[in-house]
Amino acid sequence: MTSALPAPDPTADAPLDAELSGWRRYLHTIPETGFAEHRTSAFVARTLRALGLEVHEGIGGTGLVANLRVGEGPGTIGIRAEMDALDIAESAPGRAHASATPGKMHACGHDGHMSIVLGAARLLRERRDFDGTVRFVFQPAEEHGRGAKAMMADGLFERFPVDEIYGLHNMPGLAAGTIATCAGGIMASEDNFTIHVRGRGTHAARPHMGIDPIVIGAEIVLALQTIVSRSLDPGAQAVVSCTEFITDGIRNAIPSNVIIKGDTRSYDPAVQATLERRMREISEGICRLHGAECAFSYTHEFEPTMNWPECVPHAVAAATAVLGAARVDANTVPMMASEDFGAFLRVVPGAFVFLGNGADGQPGGTPLHNAGYDFNDEVLEIGARYFAELVRMRLPR
Repeated sequence: MTSALPAPDPTADAPLDAELSGWRRYLHTIPETGFAEHRTSAFVARTLRALGLEVHEGIGGTGLVANLRVGEGPGTIGIRAEMDALDIAESAPGRAHASATPGKMHACGHDGHMSIVLGAARLLRERRDFDGTVRFVFQPAEEHGRGAKAMMADGLFERFPVDEIYGLHNMPGLAAGTIATCAGGIMASEDNFTIHVRGRGTHAARPHMGIDPIVIGAEIVLALQTIVSRSLDPGAQAVVSCTEFITDGIRNAIPSNVIIKGDTRSYDPAVQATLERRMREISEGICRLHGAECAFSYTHEFEPTMNWPECVPHAVAAATAVLGAARVDANTVPMMASEDFGAFLRVVPGAFVFLGNGADGQPGGTPLHNAGYDFNDEVLEIGARYFAELVRMRLPR
């Protein structure tokens, strides 16, 4: 088993790129999943205090907020990073900074996001080239859409109000060091569903004696695919995915139960409502047709991430100042993946951007949630300088 790297000395005056890489690689070795980010949160808090920031811990569980005030300006900008890892076993032979926790790894790059925001805090503390307050928000439990709501339920924006909030996510498949965003929906909502088909089990040689939930379940899976093509306007964006098909049968016995699980993605509450209604009607109707029982549940997990149109130009201007216009896409195609940052944007103006981690087949191009994924250290400083420039522009002296 890989050993965790030694924790970087937060008082060391290392060059920015080396410090960012040191932070990121250490965090990569100590992955912790949602609401259990104890070592991670403690390291982030210790590093922020070493940078001279005021730190408040235990917000929404393991979340924390650090404040940096310069001058007397009334403006306040929030910069957010997420802290949790995934229940994925890392497969990276020879990687010196691989996960030291069996079965868990930073497969989505939150180690890099934390390091970027820490780097922005260092830059802003050193430069002091703004007038106002920056709040650095480190959020737990992003992966399952619980952390943002937990922090807000714990009074995040009442205790630490912000005028605007900004975030980013690395994106394999985009050229390293590019930034992409758009006004309006940039990432989709996620809703989860479970369909329990209760039939009547029987011997596999005598199917007429039972009610086969596998045949019924298969019919439901196929019928659900007609919702997007036949129940929604062709201009609407939505995905319905069945991801699990579970039975209690054996090789020579037709089961009594089938459980179908999956998720849907969309941007519009009206589309969400249509998806839920039609899925229920189809599932219950097919079961009724075959004499089976149906239990249907549908839960809302992630809000859609909807960029505020008035905030996107500020994000684009900061990215352009750091990278040049040729490396910034201000009208990128929205993605159907989901992000807990959407919960913040429902109540506070702000914008979210994608930071290119590396084109396919290049360093940083391994997909998110892949056992071989790793954050591309070459883009850490770009992310930190983007956030620092955004603060400088939004809180001018």
